[in-house]
Amino acid sequence: MGEEEAGRLDRKYSHYRSDSWLAGFQKRASQSVGAEADAETAVLLDYAQSLFEFSNGSFDITTRPLTALWDAVRAIPSAEQIEAILSRIGWHRVCWGGQVLRMPPGVTLDLGGVIKEYAADRIAGLLRQAGFKHGFVDLGGDFHFLGPHPDGSPWRVGIRNPSARNAALAEICIGSGGLASSGDYERCTEIDGRRYSHLIDAKTGWPVEADHDAGLSAVSVTAPTCLVAGSVATIAMLHQGARAKAFLENSGLAWMSVARSGLIEGAIQ
Repeated sequence: MGEEEAGRLDRKYSHYRSDSWLAGFQKRASQSVGAEADAETAVLLDYAQSLFEFSNGSFDITTRPLTALWDAVRAIPSAEQIEAILSRIGWHRVCWGGQVLRMPPGVTLDLGGVIKEYAADRIAGLLRQAGFKHGFVDLGGDFHFLGPHPDGSPWRVGIRNPSARNAALAEICIGSGGLASSGDYERCTEIDGRRYSHLIDAKTGWPVEADHDAGLSAVSVTAPTCLVAGSVATIAMLHQGARAKAFLENSGLAWMSVARSGLIEGAIQ
């Protein structure tokens, strides 16, 4: 059940597959008449638009060309390279009316920032429909908890130490809902001894700053759904510093952050 649903979503939305449904949808969207979204895609695009607005443009599902640029280089890209790509980046360039999508040629969509968490929620929903009341879905560290142990006790989840791959620095007890984390330690690029996160700010074209001691190295969030938890954690990482802390405090959700200095803040339980 879970593997089938995860496979369906991968075949539909993966930007790595030239034969995905999303690839064809984007081609149609670049034509003058645009492309009509199905109900599921419309919900995801509405959500992506809300995240773009909520993050003041930092979270943007059109940033794939920037991510590809930073993944491919062995030296810091030039200002000219970044500017050239920024001319094709930005949800504000997209015309989305809630049903039909139109995009200028060269603009591409990447739902990778939301689809894994969405998949966790979808699989959990299918399990609930099948009668499951206890257990959890874990997709690469993004969780949706169906309910506590049969005896009512919560699940205990270790939060990884960003500086030590096999060590936990905290434990979260959770019975239901979503838990997701975002950090600079998994998919980073190192250039001249300096680490650059895979998280790219769509407004600047640069990765999140990962070396400043006050900067965040990881954020974990709990929320009613994994999708919301993951989105809030990612936006906090994109904001960084005092702005990130204020954003997390105003989110109304439980959270925990780890700074590059090792400082742990937040009360996630």
